[in-house]
Amino acid sequence: YHEVYDGNTAEVTTLKPTIEKVIQRFPIQRVIAVADRGLLSTDNLDELQKITLPSGKPLEFILAVPGRRYSDFVELLEPFQQMHRVNAGAEVTGELEWDGLRLIVSHNLDTAADQRKQRDRTICELVRKADEWTGKLDAQEAGKRSRGRKLSDGGARAKFYREVGDAHLARIIRVDLKSEMFTYEIDERALEHARLMDGKLLLVTNATDLMPEQVIERYKSLADIERGFRVLKSEIEIGPVYHRLPDRIRAHTAICFMALILYRVMRQRLAANQSGLSPERALSLLRRIQRHSVSLNNAQRITGISSISQEQTRILSVLGVKKPTASTQLPLL
Repeated sequence: YHEVYDGNTAEVTTLKPTIEKVIQRFPIQRVIAVADRGLLSTDNLDELQKITLPSGKPLEFILAVPGRRYSDFVELLEPFQQMHRVNAGAEVTGELEWDGLRLIVSHNLDTAADQRKQRDRTICELVRKADEWTGKLDAQEAGKRSRGRKLSDGGARAKFYREVGDAHLARIIRVDLKSEMFTYEIDERALEHARLMDGKLLLVTNATDLMPEQVIERYKSLADIERGFRVLKSEIEIGPVYHRLPDRIRAHTAICFMALILYRVMRQRLAANQSGLSPERALSLLRRIQRHSVSLNNAQRITGISSISQEQTRILSVLGVKKPTASTQLPLL
């Protein structure tokens, strides 16, 4: 049993050779491809359903529905909305049918409330800026002077359009780019649609024997794997690789992989003990522990370790690492 996670591929053409290599190398009887929102399209779905394994069984997949496609599911989700209103809880999970496939729906009330609150706050801030610029433009038209550079309708329109785009609200706040005046409007229908989809996760799958909760759990594992890639690229700095010989490149990758395993172990132990610390923060605190060596006038060298705080001691205990010691302790104040 194996799951192929491919979160960034927009085409299926690169996924099929990967699956074939995995099957040839390992004695796998079942493969489930788990992919993020970039893979879901009509063409990709058709291609995925055409892929068959050497055993003759079809390839199974779990795909997330991109937000831009949510409008296709508004009517389909209405029964789910009714069920949610009746069974109000922290999280509601359901299953629907879409295009001959299973559509798994998960709705989290807390996430929905946070998303709505954040969006409303951002819209209010953007509207405040727009009103401020409109007031300045009106004042300039009336001949009043103000501090700073003179504002134009084109300049206000460009700035506002850019900020709306950066906030990912272009579907809701529509800036009129053709008008000579700086104008915009809030699409109430698009706003209501966005609120309807707050807190929802939509997954499309052809795996028939997995419960909705199992499908969701397998998809969420994708985020954990992608987090590992981000750690490799950032904290561990797997690249750039300044090697030319294949053996050295493999050695570099192996060392980074072992570092990632240690990172994951650290994260698990810190979380299990509810320390509230990330591996990066824990390492930052532990780096303050230093070993010093002092020699005065050619006398015998004295070595010691800097004083270890209670917080550092607690971190070492949580990680299951022995407290560093030295034959001669050198406390540093």
